[in-house]
Amino acid sequence: MADYLTVLTTTDTPEKAEALARGAIEARLAACAQISQPVTSVYRWEGEVETAAEWQVLFKTTAARYDELEAHIREAHDYETPEVIAMPIVNGSEDYLAWVVSETTIG
Repeated sequence: MADYLTVLTTTDTPEKAEALARGAIEARLAACAQISQPVTSVYRWEGEVETAAEWQVLFKTTAARYDELEAHIREAHDYETPEVIAMPIVNGSEDYLAWVVSETTIG
């Protein structure tokens, strides 16, 4: 796994998105989180095709904090099967990535 990750989840209200983001930042599981405007999600759930407005939350974190971030999202999320997708950051500003490490380090 890459040393640095972006982790994506979605939820159905801006308030829930902010709560997920704040909880992760307060716990130092991510350095920052960005909440997008609503996106339209189309998916199959329980045999039916659904369409819903969702807010994406994109976290910046380290691979070392991923398991705890995923656990936080799963615990705090109200979806039965929340989206949790990690994508490697293959390159980035050295200063920014150092900041990600410092913000996700406890103590």
